[in-house]
Amino acid sequence: MPERATSAKLYYRPHPHLYEINTWVWLEELSAEHGRRMGLHDVPDDQWDRLRNFGFDFVYLMGLWRRSTIGRRMFRTNPAGFPPLDATLPGWQAADVVGSPYSIQDYSPDPRIGTFDDLSEIHRKLRSRGMGLILDFVPNHTGFDHPWTREHSERYVLGSEQDFRQNPKAFYLLENEGGQHTFVARGRDPYFDPWQDVAQLNYFNPDCRAAMIETLKNISRYCDGVRCDMAMLVTNEVFMRTWGSFLKSWPTPETEFWEEAVTRLPDFVWLAEVYWDMEWKMQQLGFKFTYDKRLYDRLRASYPREIRAHLAADSNYQSKLTRFLENHDEPRAAAIFPSEKTASLALLLSTLPGMRFYHHGQLEGRRIHVPMPLARAGSEAVDQERLQLYERTLSFANKSLFHTGEWALLDVRSAGDDSFHDLLAYRWTEGSECAVLVVNLGGRTAQGLVQGADTGTLQHCLYCDVLTGNDYVYERSAITRNGLYVRLAPYQAHAFTVHAA
Repeated sequence: MPERATSAKLYYRPHPHLYEINTWVWLEELSAEHGRRMGLHDVPDDQWDRLRNFGFDFVYLMGLWRRSTIGRRMFRTNPAGFPPLDATLPGWQAADVVGSPYSIQDYSPDPRIGTFDDLSEIHRKLRSRGMGLILDFVPNHTGFDHPWTREHSERYVLGSEQDFRQNPKAFYLLENEGGQHTFVARGRDPYFDPWQDVAQLNYFNPDCRAAMIETLKNISRYCDGVRCDMAMLVTNEVFMRTWGSFLKSWPTPETEFWEEAVTRLPDFVWLAEVYWDMEWKMQQLGFKFTYDKRLYDRLRASYPREIRAHLAADSNYQSKLTRFLENHDEPRAAAIFPSEKTASLALLLSTLPGMRFYHHGQLEGRRIHVPMPLARAGSEAVDQERLQLYERTLSFANKSLFHTGEWALLDVRSAGDDSFHDLLAYRWTEGSECAVLVVNLGGRTAQGLVQGADTGTLQHCLYCDVLTGNDYVYERSAITRNGLYVRLAPYQAHAFTVHAA
């Protein structure tokens, strides 16, 4: 392996912006654009410059590792999985199905994508632009053709032939050259049927833990952090709940795997995909950022009161949440959120505390969700209006105020009716700088009196709305006494910067 691109610690601003790239699909798009097959080493520098100009702090290259050949064959030959492929890429062929990036044969770059040397060079280029690189780490499972399935089968959850006969879908039969049979459990979480293309690792086996930490150490040579897939599955409590009947010969570890891993790589950027209200626990185990699926679900369901209650949590906890409107597991934001909501949701995403997570194609308004096994999707025209909206919003959110300033959720009181419940208001302050943001999360016109919208010692306050270009002058004493009156049409927003009039 080549040397790591840089060993210097990455310093990044609070509340960073992350851009996720579906690496295989992206390279296919670039190949079609340039008329030749392109890998990582062919990516033009202007691609990284564009992301830097948008203000992204991290690039997450999703799906970079070598994919399981066995898993690929399963996706190509299982008719039950064809409908989403048909919907995304009508007329697809077997070559278009490249397998899941979360069924990993080996933690080396997939040959279609590049080499370790290419990865080191990409890391160097990102660092030279002030950006960090995030890669995948899949703790719960591997592909069935990972070398460990042959050389260290004891690192997996194993069953007997009787277990297999009782539940054939839950096990995969491995046969070696000597004719021995090993029944390896298929990976799963406790609430769903097993994933058919992955082998379940045994996190009660100290040797498995040690080997996965060595894997992490190798990965760390080429990046600044990892996005950990389904990170809560390998906590002791969840692992016991899922696999307890197969762990009789394995005592419960005294420590959590994540505590051990973070201790070994303390300067790493740890990002957890996590659900089931386990975000706080994962933060306590050392994760710098954790998915905020709860906010995403509430934004989709349009529950203003629940959204506000969610954002009333402890500020330290919120600063470690990762906010998103889409990612590779969720539908496209442009397809599920009405266009009239775009401006307010983009404003929320880019100015709430925590990591702000954007997905490949989101800025351009793509509507086709690409299933993980597919190498490409049909072409889509860029939604120029949406792209320009994101450009303006990200430019606004890149102000230091929204990264090094202090955030506070503001109270909103009635201005004569109950529509104020639909308004969400918050403030960022840093020194003499102040911004007040108000969003109508409901489907009706809403009015209310925003409390705490006054700032500093200014007697005459000029509120400049960067979304509309309108300016408003208020007496500070009136705002302090009554609150800032706002009236917003459904799903509209104010983004005020506050100055001396």
